[in-house]
Amino acid sequence: MTEISAQAPDRYGYDFIPPAYLPAGKDEYWLRNEQIGVWKKTWRKLKVQEMEILVKNDNFCSNWDNFLVSDPFDPSLIRNSNFYGLIRLGALREMLLRHHDYSIPAGIRNSTVISCDIGDNTAIQDCPFISHYIIGDRVILSRIDEMQTTNHAKFGNGIIKDGEDEDVRVWIDVMNEAGGRSILAFTEMICADAYLWACYRDDTELTEKLRVITQKNYDSRRGFYGIVGSGSVIKSCGVIKDVAVGEAAYIKGANKLKNLSILSSEDEPSQIGEGVEMINGIVGYACHAFYGSKAVRFVMGRRSNLKYGARLIHSVLGDNSTVSCCEILNNLIFPTHEQHHNNSFLIAAMIQGLSNLAAGATIGSNHNSRANDGEIRAGRGFWPGLSVSLKHSSRFVSFVIIAKGDYPRELNITLPFSLVNNNVQKDRLEVMPAYFWMYNLYALERNSWKAMDRDKRIIKVQHIETDYLAPDTAEEIIAALGQMETWLDVADRPVEPEDNADGEIPAPGLEHKRQAVLLKPRKARAAYREMLRFYAGKTLIAYLESNPDLSFASLAEELGDAKNCNTDRITDWVNLGGQITPAFRVDKLRAQIREGKLDSWEAIHKAYDEFWAAYPLDKARHAWGVLTYLRGKGPANTGDFIKELDHTLETRRWVADQVYRSRAKDFLDPFRSITYRNKEEMDQVAGKAEDNFFIKLTREKLGQFEETVKLLKERLR
Repeated sequence: MTEISAQAPDRYGYDFIPPAYLPAGKDEYWLRNEQIGVWKKTWRKLKVQEMEILVKNDNFCSNWDNFLVSDPFDPSLIRNSNFYGLIRLGALREMLLRHHDYSIPAGIRNSTVISCDIGDNTAIQDCPFISHYIIGDRVILSRIDEMQTTNHAKFGNGIIKDGEDEDVRVWIDVMNEAGGRSILAFTEMICADAYLWACYRDDTELTEKLRVITQKNYDSRRGFYGIVGSGSVIKSCGVIKDVAVGEAAYIKGANKLKNLSILSSEDEPSQIGEGVEMINGIVGYACHAFYGSKAVRFVMGRRSNLKYGARLIHSVLGDNSTVSCCEILNNLIFPTHEQHHNNSFLIAAMIQGLSNLAAGATIGSNHNSRANDGEIRAGRGFWPGLSVSLKHSSRFVSFVIIAKGDYPRELNITLPFSLVNNNVQKDRLEVMPAYFWMYNLYALERNSWKAMDRDKRIIKVQHIETDYLAPDTAEEIIAALGQMETWLDVADRPVEPEDNADGEIPAPGLEHKRQAVLLKPRKARAAYREMLRFYAGKTLIAYLESNPDLSFASLAEELGDAKNCNTDRITDWVNLGGQITPAFRVDKLRAQIREGKLDSWEAIHKAYDEFWAAYPLDKARHAWGVLTYLRGKGPANTGDFIKELDHTLETRRWVADQVYRSRAKDFLDPFRSITYRNKEEMDQVAGKAEDNFFIKLTREKLGQFEETVKLLKERLR
């Protein structure tokens, strides 16, 4: 049977809201009028002369009494177009609208417009079907095949409208293909929200409250119109249905856009390009989607990008991320994620930011299970190398780099900053703890700098910790040290610190059903302790610098070290979408949501802001506790503390030197020079290590750090 039905032609453009959903005394325009209440425009009916000009220019309207205009109005700028339902036009005068190299006269030509409000001096050309939209000022709409809004449009929000069944609701199955961590998209969603919803599934009262909050916060009434914000340009597109477009957006050549909110502003404009298809989702401010990218059931955070055929499905992509030429399915990805290669896959995972996936990486294969309910969890700084293949279920702490290889079993890598290698010849897993600190500080330092430098968000709703040494990674190091001590005791080997005496030791539990070993465990142990001391020192320096009135005595008192013990150190920290916060704060937040004290996403976001405001003190107290852990007690007096400052400065100098040495290896490798005729040609093409921008920046920041420590020492004495 055909699904085409017939309707009386005189009702074309009317009856947008079914009578059952109209409140008493309201007409079908009541919500439309609410939406344009801020316009403050005055409409009038056409003058006889204006109507004559419109008809002469081959325009048709089913009822000219419902064709309202604002002054000034030039009817000659409307030609060969059809109008149905209530039409309201803003001011229209002769002018040329220009966007880049594309120019178009203001007015309406060769189009059919159905029950729309149109702002001042907008251009609509060759659009055969525009229905139930509110279009802002100086908008360009050109060659759009179909653009319409239904009375039950949700604009990407995971709600149901009045009278709809629950099975209509659109869920996003993050982290798990089986759907056990499903969340609902909404226009204000950030990664912290997705994490709170997806990762505390045992707290069933919390997850139900979040569903109720989302439903309540987004209007369930039927009859809202789609919006195209002022200054936006939409041209050469196929189908645009139930899409809300913010201001200054640029959409060109998209195939299909359906059930979306495209957040955009003059300061943070979003763009969607050729061949793109996006359905059921939220496009964040200043986002870009180009060149055939596809997104279905998704949220894109601020300043994120899809390029070159990337697929983003059932996933949340955090702020400042870029993915291209790859497939991302069932994921929760925290801010600053990079994935650029056509043959890379990320499936059923939570990646906690500052991450990078190389070509050929297949992260998430269900081959070790009969079901599709496996997951991968990776902490900050996750870096699988070329052609890495990982199985569900696996877990990685922060800043783990994985060497090229097909990893046949599940992994549980509990040692941060480590290098993981699948040794095929010896049929074993090899892990080198603290690898980054010992051998590649250039990459480690640059990753943190890059995350800060590329954060161009105007409004930073999602807070992000970009330092690789923070409370979360410090606690991972402390846990790793305890684990390594156990393995070293079992190994029953000498503990000489010399590198040449530092052999491998067994490390059970890092891989399922196969032997794993640690490489250079004693050197790594020393490196871990130095990392902790450096973290503590530079954190306390930063806190003192931001609190210029603190003396050593007041610092010690504020950080709670009256008894010189470490029992009060907070050991449980949460990466809340990129924001690091003590777990007890998140637990309190969950309780407040369950109890109804926080009943909106705005209130929950305000709580995140309060966590962020408390973070410097939380972090400083933790740093003091880490010093106490390393020394057995906190600094006893000013002189003792100044020694710590001196040690931190020496470590900072060492870090700067290691950054240079790490990068210089590339220039000293003889195979790097074999493609050049001579050293001079190589210098011109590849540059010199000492001229590297980041190395120069590192040395510049070292100088600033030296001055800071000097001033602090003078102040504390």
